[in-house]
Amino acid sequence: CRSSQPRRQSVSLQRCIGKTAQQRHCRQAKIPPMNNLLDSWNKFYVGRTPQMVDIGAQITEVGKASGTMMMPARSDWLGDPVRGLLHPGALTVLADSACGLAVGASIEKRIPYATLDLRMDYLRPASPDKDIYCDANCFRLTRSVAFTRGSIWQGQRDEPVATVQATFMLSTLEKAGANKGQRIQTASATPASAWSVPSRSEPVLPLSPIPYVEYLGIRVAPDEVQPTFRMPYQPKLIGNPTLPALHGGVVAGFAETAATLHLIQTLKGSKFPKSIDFSIDYLRSGRPEETFASCELVRVGGRVALVNVRCWQKSPDYPITVARALFLLTTA
Repeated sequence: CRSSQPRRQSVSLQRCIGKTAQQRHCRQAKIPPMNNLLDSWNKFYVGRTPQMVDIGAQITEVGKASGTMMMPARSDWLGDPVRGLLHPGALTVLADSACGLAVGASIEKRIPYATLDLRMDYLRPASPDKDIYCDANCFRLTRSVAFTRGSIWQGQRDEPVATVQATFMLSTLEKAGANKGQRIQTASATPASAWSVPSRSEPVLPLSPIPYVEYLGIRVAPDEVQPTFRMPYQPKLIGNPTLPALHGGVVAGFAETAATLHLIQTLKGSKFPKSIDFSIDYLRSGRPEETFASCELVRVGGRVALVNVRCWQKSPDYPITVARALFLLTTA
């Protein structure tokens, strides 16, 4: 009897293991394969956004309240031809998109949400010759607001080139439907003060054009004191085709470019600005129209400079965003 007992226990154990493995297999069979999940996310999140499609963005990972997006290397992203560095505006587009992905992965029901504010900190130089990745996660989700943060890297995850923090306003389908007419009416309202579009404009830095500036189509209405920068509407710049509205990262890239160009004009070649950090607050949706920007030099010191930027479409008194850019001044 003693010799047969271990054998009976072994057979029961094998049956138990087999049953457990079979149950585990059944449970796994109900979960869609990861490649199908990514295909679904890329189809509905990326495929419906003209700006993400145009830059070749791709979702590479999706988890609980987190996600990773990749933007392939492209010569258009060059922002500093002399040093061969990537324009920070391209990083902002990727960061805003990845943080939005993290929010989408954290909510159970599909509801509208929009970027409230975003901050970028630039840690290392980035190259336009390498693919760029952004890991983002939604670390706090309330009824109305989602808080996200992320890390942008090339080559090695543990050596990020920039970090991002962004908050998003959540809505419900009922509120979105109720406010839709009001939002459109407000956006098309006549501003309190009249403002006329500058009669002429010209290319920025015509002697040494910047590829990313050319990608956005930025021009300038020249003025020695207060130039007005212009970004014409292009269908590829749309981030929300439902409204429709410009991609928040594109507007941020335009604002940061305006701050850089305005500072370059002020310095007159004595020094060259290098981005340290950039923050932007979104006040209204950017309509599919030409967008304008003007800058205020808050401080220009020996080593750093601070620039405030206002972007608008109807009037300077009716801004769609306000931004702040901090620069390190280096040898030209």
